[in-house]
Amino acid sequence: MLEKRLLRTLMGLLLLFSYYFTPANACTGILLKAEDKSTVYGRTMEWGTFDLNSRVTIIPRGYSFTGLTPEGKNGKKWETKYGVVGLDMLEKDFLADGINERGLAVGLFYHPGFAKYMSYEKDKARNTITAVDVVAYILTQFDTLKEVRNGMQDIRVVAVYEEALRKQVDAHWIVTEPSGESLIIEYINGELRIFDNPLGIITNAPTYDWHMINLRNYINLSAVAIPAQNIKDLDFTRLSGSGLPGDFTPPSRFVRAVAWSQTARELKDSEETIYELFRILDNFNVPLGSAEGSDNEDTNLNGMRSATIWTTAWDLKNKILYFHTQHNRRVRKVELQMINFFKLEEINHIQLDDDPKKQDIKDITPAN
Repeated sequence: MLEKRLLRTLMGLLLLFSYYFTPANACTGILLKAEDKSTVYGRTMEWGTFDLNSRVTIIPRGYSFTGLTPEGKNGKKWETKYGVVGLDMLEKDFLADGINERGLAVGLFYHPGFAKYMSYEKDKARNTITAVDVVAYILTQFDTLKEVRNGMQDIRVVAVYEEALRKQVDAHWIVTEPSGESLIIEYINGELRIFDNPLGIITNAPTYDWHMINLRNYINLSAVAIPAQNIKDLDFTRLSGSGLPGDFTPPSRFVRAVAWSQTARELKDSEETIYELFRILDNFNVPLGSAEGSDNEDTNLNGMRSATIWTTAWDLKNKILYFHTQHNRRVRKVELQMINFFKLEEINHIQLDDDPKKQDIKDITPAN
């Protein structure tokens, strides 16, 4: 009887582990800094069940928002102080990634099994938003990490069921300013938790502090080959690699992201940093067929070529969005300084890919 109970307990732990660390939650974010003090933040976006149909979203100054609550659009009302360029989700103005005119960048990352927001209180609805409002709220209201830390204390973030996903959006966020300083925002057991993010890395579950503790298991990693050892006149030269974990789980990706960002080549400016950021993030591309398995039953992979839907790189100094997609790896850009955020009256959208959605290939075959 004891053995059966022990077996059931072990099976339960394995199921819990597989839920929290499912490869479907495969987004990875990193920061790189250049010698000229410029900072580039970038991330991959994975969703292994269907295409999120993201668009470039341009939010003007003076635009009015209303936060979502479980009762609908009766949450906090606010007006944008800063113009924003972001990438949305589900063809709605739910920003997954973005930057504002002051160079502050924010990214939303899936955090299943650990995100637990504040309880909804109807009499506090006027100061309430939900997870899909957070990126737009921060970017349109704040321009420094200090303002973010203080401002997030004043609002309530609650869970709201998203029909398109058939679940609430469990999330945590990375926020970065042009100086390269970064923080992580999480809601655990109904409480706001804000962590300094000195390494500039984010993945998914579990909590950020757990990931930082887990790094201690890899302090013996080296960027160069480990020296050979002689034991009783026998030469033992290591043949295997550095020991980096290689699977798609969030803990493994967190460790790899730290290792590769900390061993990046010397970068003189933001332009070179963009190249290096895309190179590193290429290591986190997830092929179609490796990221399915989330608990959403409405799987529709028609037209998808990769579980990595898009990859961004945000130049915080020059305020430029660079991105490529699952359909076209040509890098495209949007420059905030070329946009008149005063002149815009409504939110503008730009499709990520032209029709047909395919890679543009330059033919360099020599003529006869």
